[in-house]
Amino acid sequence: MPGPDPLADVPSDDLAWCHEAVQDVSRTFALTVDVLEEPMDSYICLGYLLCRVADTVEDASHIPPAEQATLLRTYDAVLDPTDDTEVDAFAAEVEEWLPAEAERNADWAVVASAPRIVGTFEALPADVREAITPPVREMVDGMADFVERYADEGGLRIDDRRELEEYCYYAAGTVGNLITNLVTRGEIDDERERTLYDTAEEFGLLLQLVNVSKDVYDDYDEENNVYLPAEWLAEEGVEQDEVLDPAKREGATSVVRRTTDLARSYLDDAGTYLQHVPLREGNTLEAWAVPFLLAVGTLREVREHPEDVLTERGVKVSRKEVFAVVSAMSSKGRDALPSFRERIASAPFHQQPTSAD
Repeated sequence: MPGPDPLADVPSDDLAWCHEAVQDVSRTFALTVDVLEEPMDSYICLGYLLCRVADTVEDASHIPPAEQATLLRTYDAVLDPTDDTEVDAFAAEVEEWLPAEAERNADWAVVASAPRIVGTFEALPADVREAITPPVREMVDGMADFVERYADEGGLRIDDRRELEEYCYYAAGTVGNLITNLVTRGEIDDERERTLYDTAEEFGLLLQLVNVSKDVYDDYDEENNVYLPAEWLAEEGVEQDEVLDPAKREGATSVVRRTTDLARSYLDDAGTYLQHVPLREGNTLEAWAVPFLLAVGTLREVREHPEDVLTERGVKVSRKEVFAVVSAMSSKGRDALPSFRERIASAPFHQQPTSAD
């Protein structure tokens, strides 16, 4: 006999809006939510939107760093269950920085709708909120710290590998912990739980380092952020503000390769995480295996065309390969992951013979 509906107290119209918002702001993450089942898809959807509000504020080049940090600190107070700050306080502070409604993209529509998102989140069961809130707050606090650290630069300028990994932890390692908090609620074997927490951050770091590797052009051109470490660039005779300079292309390309090598160093731990993640409450293997395998494919593309990430051309996995990976994982289990990883690392998945599956 089925138990009580954990989403019974969540307003259906608001929850539906949240799911639509994820589709609008991130086609990639929408793939994850689409292959989860209830109630996990709604838990992850709301956790993601809480993070997206902070991420959009942190990336906003039109907001002075001091104001960004203030907004993030207010948002953190809203999420703090021991603080009386209401979400309307954040909405009031951020209002002056919102683009005009007619010019507002999906990201800023999410920021403008923070009261609706937070209100929907607060209707979730208490144990779910207790699983999601600490990692989100850690992310927000870390983002505020980085904004303040580089306030005089007008954008983030990562110094070395240690700081790169620190940033990636706040941006995505925290999300690995969020997922793990959710899927380990209830009874779980102690050794399995330890393995999950030992590899959760690495799973997130892998995905974020892939983004750092492939988004060099957009990060600098649109947000004035340089995540390629200054120390590594200096070894190649490149200043961070020269990262897109065609005359410095060879040196910057070398650092891109070095960054993808760092990302690849997390593949084994991320694979271990997937082998142990519990599949319950609507959690599915493909929800996390698909971004893992697409990260492998993106690393392949960056390895083959590293100079392209330094230009408007960019690098990405084709839609045909995305579709092939999603389709394959929908009918395969954990045992298929090692072979899929190996195949995708060598060539686009959709161009390979299906008989080898």
